[in-house]
Parts: sequence; structure tokens; C-alpha cells
Amino acid sequence: MSEETADVIIVGAGPTGLTAARALTAAGRSVIVLEARDRVGGRTWTDTIDGQMFEIGGQWISPDQTAILDLVDELGLTTYQRYRDGDSVYLAPDGTRTVYDGGMFPVPAATQAEMERLIGLLDDLAERIGADAPWDAAEAADLDAVSFQHWLEGQSDDALAVANIGMFVAGGMLTKPTTAFSALQAILMAASAGSFSHLVDDHFILDRRVVGGMQSVSQRLAADLGEDIVRLNSPVRTIDWSGENVVVSTDDASYTGTAVIVAVPPNLYSRITYVPHLPRLQQVFHQHQSMGLVIKVHATYPRPFWREQGLSGTGFGAGHLVQEVYDNTNHGEEQGTLVGFISDVNADRMWALSEEDRKTEILEAIAAFLGPEALTPTVFHLSDFGAEEWTRGAYATSYDLGGLSRWGRYQNDPVGPLHFASSDIAGRGYQHVDGAVRIGRDTAETVLRALAD
Repeated sequence: MSEETADVIIVGAGPTGLTAARALTAAGRSVIVLEARDRVGGRTWTDTIDGQMFEIGGQWISPDQTAILDLVDELGLTTYQRYRDGDSVYLAPDGTRTVYDGGMFPVPAATQAEMERLIGLLDDLAERIGADAPWDAAEAADLDAVSFQHWLEGQSDDALAVANIGMFVAGGMLTKPTTAFSALQAILMAASAGSFSHLVDDHFILDRRVVGGMQSVSQRLAADLGEDIVRLNSPVRTIDWSGENVVVSTDDASYTGTAVIVAVPPNLYSRITYVPHLPRLQQVFHQHQSMGLVIKVHATYPRPFWREQGLSGTGFGAGHLVQEVYDNTNHGEEQGTLVGFISDVNADRMWALSEEDRKTEILEAIAAFLGPEALTPTVFHLSDFGAEEWTRGAYATSYDLGGLSRWGRYQNDPVGPLHFASSDIAGRGYQHVDGAVRIGRDTAETVLRALAD
């Protein structure tokens, strides 16, 4: 078994680990990054399927996500705005299709007023509680003790308003049913994005994409670091922090460092054996952070036919199989691409079907928004991070009921020389690439201070 030494060993070559490595090497520290996959990027992955480039993983940047925007600029990459000219489509619970101008959903006036009121309540809570330490809020335990569904129903008896508001966090972000996460977790999601109003504004939250795909950020970072630093196909099996230094072992090598950054999502922490084992606190609360499940649907057509109808390609339908659909045409391409999302229990049902039946049902669901031409894409692909060994879900982890207020304050604490970092435990930018960049940079600064002591 080969042996190497560096100041810091980083586990994971996603945006967090690579951002941390960049900061550490810039400060003159030696670093080795170990990645289990055969690629960098983590949950950002740009792949070519049947000749068509798809963003398999995370892809969008909103205007307030300055950490990723600045990094993109520093790396010499460029961004472009998502296509959104034209009208949107809303599917009511009974399947009624309405074309509208893309503002508030075309629902009855009383429901629209309830939605606006609920958004206002959530905006106020997000502003007051914030993203950095929601567990410190006076009402944190109470909000964390009830599901988001229960909280919404306690605020409004308008079932349609409750369903529409719940969709933006449940299906759109945490990819779990509204009964499976707390009101406090939903407020954190809103606060991390600046407000709940931002979450419901697709023009804001899904503003820009990186030319060439979001994975190119990680690819550029890795290229700048070099192959001597970034090691692929190197799943970490053991972290031994029992001695003066830390020894990180893969199947065929060991790496000795002064500090380790574990830059993978919390649901993967237990894939590693720690010697000695982690303290009781970490062993318990890591078990209460779990991934959601979403199918990202990609469909490419000879042309963006929906634009000819004056449509933006955007559609919403809470409770429907595909609850969101957007124009996802790549920069400079003549063909048109749509992306749709199938979340939680609906995703379970789709994976239980045969491949043919699954494709048919999903395309029919997209056609309900945009018409029969949606039934015949030239390329069709489903992202399935839930089946990936080194991800096991999407988009990010969240706590069980009561977990955020009970354990959130400890999630970023180092354990001796071990530092945990990922977008899943970021405050601002939680669950987004922006959060991954922020926590990678911040963790590097923490490590640098520790090494200087």
C-alpha cells in the first residue's frame, strides 16, 4: 500500500471539497483530494446522452448567489439566462389547463389571496429567523416539532393554497412530502434563498446557467489543482484520528495529514469507518439527516416547439406527476430541451414501472402542459441520483422532525482534526452550489486557523 503525506486530506471532489482545496493551496498548504467517483463535481454532473448534453445534476444560479457567480467569473466561465419569454401553464388539481402570464397562479381570488398571505407569513419568519442559526430562534422548537403540512393547515383552511405553497419546498427543494420535514426546515430553506418569495419566483431562483454546464466549475477547479492533488476512483474506507496525525485510507493507499475535511453529504458519513469512532452526538444526529428523492426528466426535441405557441416552457401543477417543467435549452443550440421534476412518492411509483410504461406516463404528463408534440422527443433521459452509490438521493439532506432545532447547532463543529463540510450543512446557500462554495471556503479558513495554532 502506497503512503503519502499532505497538510490536509479532503474527502470528496465536489464544489465544496475543490473550493476548500483551492483556498488551502493558495495559502501555501499541501492538499490531497480523494474522490470515490471516476469524475469530479459530486451532485453537479454534465453528461452527453445519445449525443445531447444534459445537466444531470444541479445547474441553476440565482442573482443573490454571489459566491458561485464570483467563482464562475474567476475561473473564466460565463453564464446565460434561462429562456423564459412567453406565457406559463398551470394545471389545476382536476387537470384543467390554464395559460397565464407567469405571475401568481391562475387560481380563484380567495385562494390567490391566501397564497399571498402565506408567502408573507413565511417571508417574515425567514427574515426573523434567518439561515445562519435557525435553532436559536425563540419559536424554533415549536416550529421544528410540526410538519410543514401541519403548520400550513394550521394557518389556512384553503387546501389548494396549502398544496401550492407546499409544492415549492416539498417537491421543489427538499424532495420529500410536506409531512416529512418540519416547518422550521422549510423556513431555513426560504431564509437560505433570501426569502420565501424568492422560492416561488422561478425567474429569480432559476435565473442563470453556466455555459458548458455546472460541472465545468468543478472540472476547471480540478484542472487548476492538477492530478497530483485530485485523485479519482479513491473511495475512503477509514479515517484514523487516534494519533498525532490523521491517516486516511483507501483500498490501495494511505494518506497522512494534520487535518481532514469530509466534504460529502451527511448521509454518506457512515460509509467511512472512524478510528476511534465519532462521539455519541455525531453518531446519533448523522442518522437523522436523510436525502430526498427526485427524478429529473430531460427531453430534447428538434426545435423548441412551445415557443411557437407563445409559451415559455414553464409549467406548474401541484399534485401532478410532473409538478414543474421548464425550458432547459442549452446555450446556442437550435433544438429545444425541456426539464421536468417528479418528486418523492411519485418518484417511487415511477421507478416501480417498466421502462416503457415509465417513459409513456412521464411524457404524457409533460404533454398535459405543452401539448402532444411533447410525446415524441428525440432524446429522453431520467437523472437517478437515488441509485448512485456515492450520492443515494437528491437534492440534499434534511432533518427528521425536531432534528434541526436539536442538533443543527452542532453540524458544522469539528471533531478534533476532522471538519465536515457540504452544501447540506451550509446556512446561506443551503442545498445549492452557492452554499457548497461558501462552506468550502469557510471550512478552509477554519482549517488554516487550526494549523496556525
